[in-house]
Amino acid sequence: MTDRPLRLGVLGAANIARNFIAGVAPSTRVAVAAVASRDPAKAEAFARETGVPRFHGSYEALLADPEIDAVYVPLPNSLHAEWAIRAVEHGKPVLCEKPLALNAAEAQAMFSAARRHGVALVEAFPYLAQVQTAKLRELIAAGAIGKVRTIQSAFGITSADPANIRLSPVLGGGALLDAGSYATSLIRIVAGARPSRVHATARFAGNGVDLTTVATLEFASGLLAQMSCSFETGYHRHALITGTGGVIETNFLNHPPRSGPAVLQVKRGIAFDAAFEPLEVPAGNGFLREAESFADMLAHGPDRWTGASEAESIDIMATLDAIATSARSGQWVELADDAPSLRA
Repeated sequence: MTDRPLRLGVLGAANIARNFIAGVAPSTRVAVAAVASRDPAKAEAFARETGVPRFHGSYEALLADPEIDAVYVPLPNSLHAEWAIRAVEHGKPVLCEKPLALNAAEAQAMFSAARRHGVALVEAFPYLAQVQTAKLRELIAAGAIGKVRTIQSAFGITSADPANIRLSPVLGGGALLDAGSYATSLIRIVAGARPSRVHATARFAGNGVDLTTVATLEFASGLLAQMSCSFETGYHRHALITGTGGVIETNFLNHPPRSGPAVLQVKRGIAFDAAFEPLEVPAGNGFLREAESFADMLAHGPDRWTGASEAESIDIMATLDAIATSARSGQWVELADDAPSLRA
């Protein structure tokens, strides 16, 4: 890497790609240098609309572009593994949208490919790049609320348009892989481990995708967690973390709220009348923060990455797999300690 910005190529022309490009635009360390679509006319129009200087009429052409240093993959969930692997085979480091893959086996294959070709692969959760999350990690590690005993993590929105890819079973839709990946990742970040077993229930649409899923997660440490996600509710995004010495509340934001600054609510102590202390933290655009963290990682090493580690991403996918299996079987599902394979 030199002092010039990281030249990033974006696969696809969906709304998330548009929002990512707008978020990254102010950066002096990352520049979106090209976009690609399978439709050349769409690629050209999208590049012109978003102010990106170059476009490609196929994903393959962007991956072969020597002027592209790394690739951002915001494609439908079902295409993450294929195109992330193709990118690393071209020697391009990859920032891949959450969920990293459709399942843990795909995620393992993606990381294996990245190691074989000597390039980085990381999963994009914008909230993990926020100061709010860094402060949460710091508080937990410092024992600010003692030993964590329970976590409740919830994320819900309304998504009712049948044309939305979030509701497509072929493209990897459903509340669990979308909102649920966020709620599950927050639990993994706080717990520091994958659960030992899970039990879930869900409401399914006629096409088979889950609309609402709720799960109980048990950990070997004795920690208990609950995860809920939905496409059938008003917007909510909230986590409650309780410990032997206090409580933390967070909305684990991707981006700054329109209503004010990001806040962590921390109760230090176990007394009934112990007050919550609001800790205001700066919040910037999550796409910008994660893209610059990605660039720092490529320039200076993995310690500069603020997002999910490989182990965390694998554990998140393994947990999502187990939740999905339990929701359909109605049974507890155990997770192996050392591999993403499941034992029902």
